Amino acid sequence: MTGLDYEEVRKRICDFIIGKTEGLDGAVIGISGGVDSAVVAQLAVEALGRDNVIGLLMPYGAQKDIAHSLMVVERLGIPHVTVDIRPLAETFAGTGCFGSDMAKANLRARARMLLLYGVANSKGMLVLGTGNKSEIEVGYYTKYGDGGVDILPIGDLYKTEVWGLARHIGVPKEIVEKAPSAGLWEGQTDEGEMGVKYNDLDAILQGGGDGCDAKLREHVAFMRKRSEHKRSLPPIAKVR
Repeated sequence: MTGLDYEEVRKRICDFIIGKTEGLDGAVIGISGGVDSAVVAQLAVEALGRDNVIGLLMPYGAQKDIAHSLMVVERLGIPHVTVDIRPLAETFAGTGCFGSDMAKANLRARARMLLLYGVANSKGMLVLGTGNKSEIEVGYYTKYGDGGVDILPIGDLYKTEVWGLARHIGVPKEIVEKAPSAGLWEGQTDEGEMGVKYNDLDAILQGGGDGCDAKLREHVAFMRKRSEHKRSLPPIAKVR
């Protein structure tokens, strides 16, 4: 979708966060160092005030993005905690239940979810998710990992629109312009893992993508079909 009024989007998301946290003590958010979490964190601070937002930095060992994560929390002035998830993830991996590299990578996202809810439960807060519409539509997130959240403030914005909103609200250029990555392994990028660039993905998801070849459109359709289970509650067997 083009032609969004980003100032109106900003207001609507802030109002949404205020409404959903009513009666609670604020919100906790995982700060990855990427543009999505930077946008959600900044809007959460605008909505709730910096003292009511906790940033959780969860690198896997010596992760390069930690510098950008620190940039976000220091710029916003929010309380934050840094937890190296490597020991936690490796403890689970060491049980022998996780036989593939992807299963072990998803452990990292699920370890982060556990920590976010640990803080949220302790503080009487909501967990703010950072998923955008592009990722939700094709299931590009870990079920019960980064998909395990209470609310999705930017869940109706395609990735290209998140970039536009980020520029509008003044997220630092180096965060906006760097290659998106879930940080699940060294050198991993979103576009490389998905096999499609966000510009093309968003065009296809919005009913366009005429300049994309048929195989790419089929690939996106396959991702959407394969990930349907992520966008609904677990099915219940009806016995009456």
